[in-house]
Amino acid sequence: MQKQISSNGLTKVQVMIMAIAAGVCVANVYYNQPILKDIASSFGVSEGEAGSISVLTQVGYGFGLFFLIPLGDKINKKKLILCLLTCLFCLLILMTFSQNIVEVWILSVAIGIATVSAQVILPLAASIDRVTTGKTVGNIFTGILIGILGARVFSGYIAEWLSWRYVYGFSAGMILIVTILLQIYLPNVKNEYSGDYLDLLNSTLQQLKRFSLLRETSLIGGLLFGVFCSFWTTLTFHLSGAPFNFQSDTIGMYGFVAIAGALMAPVFGKLADQGNSQRSLTIAVSMVITGLVIAKIASSSAIAIAVAVLLLDIGVQATQVTNVATIYTLDAQSNSRINTVYMTTYFMGGAVGTSIGLLCWHLGGWNLVTWQMLIFTLLAFFIIVRPKITTAKTNK
Repeated sequence: MQKQISSNGLTKVQVMIMAIAAGVCVANVYYNQPILKDIASSFGVSEGEAGSISVLTQVGYGFGLFFLIPLGDKINKKKLILCLLTCLFCLLILMTFSQNIVEVWILSVAIGIATVSAQVILPLAASIDRVTTGKTVGNIFTGILIGILGARVFSGYIAEWLSWRYVYGFSAGMILIVTILLQIYLPNVKNEYSGDYLDLLNSTLQQLKRFSLLRETSLIGGLLFGVFCSFWTTLTFHLSGAPFNFQSDTIGMYGFVAIAGALMAPVFGKLADQGNSQRSLTIAVSMVITGLVIAKIASSSAIAIAVAVLLLDIGVQATQVTNVATIYTLDAQSNSRINTVYMTTYFMGGAVGTSIGLLCWHLGGWNLVTWQMLIFTLLAFFIIVRPKITTAKTNK
């Protein structure tokens, strides 16, 4: 059964299924964050060893982004997505029955690689819908964001009431369902690229030289996602210690607050369609800075942390939606390769943010972590406002 493509590119049903599938898929990168202590206790390892699971998953995701996502411009995107989802299903089953921390580390890398199917769905949608790209991408990105944020709520509760292993077992079931739905509803799109794989990778790198806007948005995205990952990874340790002493399910509740922020994504996608990307980025990053200042000043208040979560997540997600909608206007025939450059930088930033965040946590606790996140955010803010500063100096 193949649904007919609407006048603006995709039917509402197709967009909804693509959004759900992308969210269910990418959630597997983040399930581990609220349950790191549970995994550490299960295998009798330290918090640092368990924290490596988040880093390795993100490294695997970045590896898959660079080496697999460009194939979306060469081979059938639908077949690529279904193949990756099938592999992900098998890996999740193996994770459910893993026997030691080394197996968890290896499977975390492999799961990260297979989860990149979400990033084939985005350029597929953008290549079909060229009229309201920002709106469509914003809707699918909302699914991704809800998957990222809902993953923490889901895994926190499942780990608290059953076991962390059930998190991956239930995820395997959801992946099976969305694979069937995508087989039924996902459209087939003809690809234009005819070169070999090595030429494809080389062409991917050339996109950085072609577009200065891609370089800037990639750097902004990487910095902000580094903040996002650093925040959520260390927040687990912050809330599980004094004065909070929260359990996994309570920590997961903060994901509900963050989901509210994710629902703002389509609004910022529409702004990008209207050509207001710089204004959107300035507002978004300012919200992140405000949230981090609150988290730093009122670090012992559960309510203040919730407010910080809301502001930070709205800001980070709005930044990413705006960036993604913007880069898809550069060259429709190279969407997968452009997406590869952006998302590889994006998740490299996440891996770096997680690593530095864990290091700062061990060296100076929440106080040092919030300083690290503020530095990352201020760098991103400078990149955004730099054109305005340059223009003002030129006009003097």
